[in-house]
Amino acid sequence: MTEEAKIARAYHDHGHGREFARISLDYDARFLRRKMLQCDDGQSLLVDLPQTTSLNHGGVLVLDDGSEISIIAAPEELLEVTGDALARIAWHIGNRHTPCQIEDTRLLIQRDHVIRDMLGKIGAQVREVVEPFTPEGGAYGHGRTHSHAH
Repeated sequence: MTEEAKIARAYHDHGHGREFARISLDYDARFLRRKMLQCDDGQSLLVDLPQTTSLNHGGVLVLDDGSEISIIAAPEELLEVTGDALARIAWHIGNRHTPCQIEDTRLLIQRDHVIRDMLGKIGAQVREVVEPFTPEGGAYGHGRTHSHAH
């Protein structure tokens, strides 16, 4: 007999110290409404949120009994972008609506050969890395950047 899946019906950006389990998800997998997932320890979890939600690293899914499943940004294949004109490079990345993690000395984006080629043409140095990805949210209060609809 298999154990019944736990159900998470709520999400919060910060936990309250009642961690029941952890779940590691890459950036794309952290955008969902209803989906069956597996926690890092193998337990089944049904996520059944009222609306499609961007789950942030450090956030929690809340089970019916109030216990929490911590969200961990899983390592994924990225491009590390550096260069002398980092602000200009960031503008070109943003102009293509590409999710971007902005740090003091580098930018991280998902691997894309077309964007990589464009970045090389404007003088950026680009190398492949495998790290957790936590890009900036949208400027209009949304956790994701997609299209021009605000």
